[in-house]
Amino acid sequence: MKNLNGISVKNNEAVKLNDIPVTDYNGFCDFFKSNLSCCNAHCVNYFAVPYSNGFTLFTCIAHDDSSEILVSSCDVEKGKPLASLTQDFPSLHVYEREMAETTGLIFEGSRWDKPLRYPHDRINKETTVDNYPYFDISSEELHQVGVGPIHAGIIEPGHFRFLCNGEKVLHLEIKIGYQHRGVEQMMRTNHNHLYQVKLAESIAGDTVTGNNLCFSQIIESLSSYNPSENVNIERGVALELERIAIHTGDLSALCTDIAYQLGSTVLQGLRTIIINSFLTWCGNRFARNLISPGKNPFPLTDDKKKIILDVLERYEKQFNEVTGLMFDLPGVLARFEKTGTVTKEQAEIMQFTGMAARTSGLKRDIRLSHPNGAYSEYPVQSHLLTSGDVMARAMLRKLEVNSSIEYIRFLLSKHSAENTAVHNISPQPNAFVISLNEGWRGELCHVAMTGANGQISWYKIKDPSLHNWFALALAVRNNDISDFPVCNKSFNLSYCGYDL
Repeated sequence: MKNLNGISVKNNEAVKLNDIPVTDYNGFCDFFKSNLSCCNAHCVNYFAVPYSNGFTLFTCIAHDDSSEILVSSCDVEKGKPLASLTQDFPSLHVYEREMAETTGLIFEGSRWDKPLRYPHDRINKETTVDNYPYFDISSEELHQVGVGPIHAGIIEPGHFRFLCNGEKVLHLEIKIGYQHRGVEQMMRTNHNHLYQVKLAESIAGDTVTGNNLCFSQIIESLSSYNPSENVNIERGVALELERIAIHTGDLSALCTDIAYQLGSTVLQGLRTIIINSFLTWCGNRFARNLISPGKNPFPLTDDKKKIILDVLERYEKQFNEVTGLMFDLPGVLARFEKTGTVTKEQAEIMQFTGMAARTSGLKRDIRLSHPNGAYSEYPVQSHLLTSGDVMARAMLRKLEVNSSIEYIRFLLSKHSAENTAVHNISPQPNAFVISLNEGWRGELCHVAMTGANGQISWYKIKDPSLHNWFALALAVRNNDISDFPVCNKSFNLSYCGYDL
């Protein structure tokens, strides 16, 4: 179905590329302005695809109240300056900066035109992180603290530049993008589906299920395949188990940062028994190989379902006991409450997603707004908190863990142990499809286009961290610099998911 501004599609609905309206850039800007003025709409992707004389810009705007996604495009010439939309919609800065860096497009009027990643395919190879234009304030009363990119722990590289007045953080600038991974390019140059599944699983090591689910649903949508209820249930169980595992590990990490050793030790052990259930299910603790286009290679049997249910029963009792203690300790509350606050206004303006949104009063959950698979048939409970602080981000994890346990139990009660047939996968040519899933961190977005032979000609991935790193920068303002570790852990954003 077309409207005046774009074509309306549903999550995981393939359409012909020729059905996507093409406007001039003025009309394209009007499309943004008419759709993003609604508080229930947000841009889930915006990117440039090259052609012989220029670029075709594509944008996808999700309307959460109607579950529709509006897709529009426009052709622009190389070297021709374009009016920036960032002044009207600050959340679009990441998209414009990426396009400027990789295509050479110039967005005039943007006051936020710094390089985004310094990727391997950047146009100007002379721009390097060594001359990154960090924000600065000239004052004898202020000082700067630089941390990274070599991290003090074992996680990935990123540079954090604090501008401080004494111990108070006035501004934090975060520089990610040291890896130059080229995942999207590899997706469109190697067309073996098994290879692409492995790439999808490697986008972010803590979101194997979420990203692989997006890729598999894209290929299935392009092949006009509707998975059976059993297949959808198994995928829903896997996604919620991943949510439980990572939330549990994050709560352990938060306890570590505030020196609550009991919580740190017990929760880390509980995370282990959850990921070990994946090992029993598919032979890999991080759920690799569990999902594939057209099938689930490891369908649940009655024995495996019983193992998962037994694990959840053992886990739930200990989890509620230790988190009950954790959220009742004055020392924990003193470190969590009113630390690292992000307001609802900030979340709305910057279009944060997932936990960063739902802990600041912004209701944004793809499982409810754009449901697919098991979530279309069986709604899941979502939680909304308003304080926007570390306490909210910790508490939301506890609430979501308990909801995920109940949801998995319900799904398994609806699952039958019958074998499911493997569908022949044959993506249609010259098509466009977008897949959204609510990973544990937030909104995952994959977009694919196919060429005349049905093979992927363009692939675009967006991890929620692309938006939410700026939430961390806002959270630490007017906090002590010593609060940064607990603020950082409360978001647990992805370095590798940002640099694709």
